[in-house]
Amino acid sequence: MTEELTYAASGVDIDKANRLVDRIKTIAKSTARPGVMGDIGGFGGLFSLNVTQMEKPVLVSSTDGVGTKLKIAFLTGRHDTVGIDLVAMCVNDILVQGARPLFFLDYFATGRLDEGLAEAVISGIGDGCRQAGCALIGGETAEMPGFYKDKEYDLAGFAVGLVDNAKIIDGSEIRRGDNLVGIASSGLHSNGYSLVRKIVFDVLKMDVATHVPDLGRTIGEELLTPTRIYASAIESLARDLPLRGLAHITGGGISENVVRVIPDSCGIRMFEGSWDVPPIFPFLQKAGKIADNEMKRTFNNGIGMIAIVPEQVTSEVVARLRGMDEKVFIIGEIVKRSETGPRIDWVENDACRAQ
Repeated sequence: MTEELTYAASGVDIDKANRLVDRIKTIAKSTARPGVMGDIGGFGGLFSLNVTQMEKPVLVSSTDGVGTKLKIAFLTGRHDTVGIDLVAMCVNDILVQGARPLFFLDYFATGRLDEGLAEAVISGIGDGCRQAGCALIGGETAEMPGFYKDKEYDLAGFAVGLVDNAKIIDGSEIRRGDNLVGIASSGLHSNGYSLVRKIVFDVLKMDVATHVPDLGRTIGEELLTPTRIYASAIESLARDLPLRGLAHITGGGISENVVRVIPDSCGIRMFEGSWDVPPIFPFLQKAGKIADNEMKRTFNNGIGMIAIVPEQVTSEVVARLRGMDEKVFIIGEIVKRSETGPRIDWVENDACRAQ
């Protein structure tokens, strides 16, 4: 006679999931901001919009994941930073349209729920939300036995922000003579990790505990460096300075991302060598024998966000960002697009560097 089966016996422990929700409530409360209604644990998250200062409010949304950077977390056993990456990848994408982040939801999927591991991941999401000024108002924890290896998981996030229609940043105001101001990244951020892992683990035969003198730490520590969240910097600029375009430098690098925000009539003269490149990039390029063009279209190479601003306010933009302890560089300018040439023309111009 077949013994009586339960959901827990099949690998899904509802009691354990309920305990995790109780632990997450403290994290969510630490991210609370005006507009949050109620607590997490319901069927949906509630947020009350205050649009009294806006003529025509527009919601801006983005969804993203962390990609194969998660593999580094699995190998190191450190799970408290990838949640920051998750928030960053979503929030930075809505910042570029002028939106102020409001709230965030996450999706955490695993084979067998490890409460401590899941709490570490979600604590990182809480850290990211606090940096971005948005509230964690809900999410989904999916326990799927046999679908993932033990202590492995996948993450996805969803961010919503708000902007007045008249203040949407869409690149339409970009003109010849505008400057490109680059804001430094913290390193690789969350893109290019399939190539990174191939170089580090297959070519160099390293493990995550290998100390790399050029980096001053282990390769695992370097690769887990959290993605920068640019909310404070962009919101400060957008308050009273003209931002004609913003580009979040993610997959595709500078070459692929900055052209997404400029008008078809415009091209870019990019000043090669005009910013500090973190050591992880030349390290990977040398080890993987990666061509310069491939580096430019794969990695951020030290620039995580680009603001396109009128020439006459460039100095003020740079000064304000430096006052916020941002590393900032004037990395290019908008020019007339060549009918036959590339959208981006890379030129050596160290004199344009903003030290």
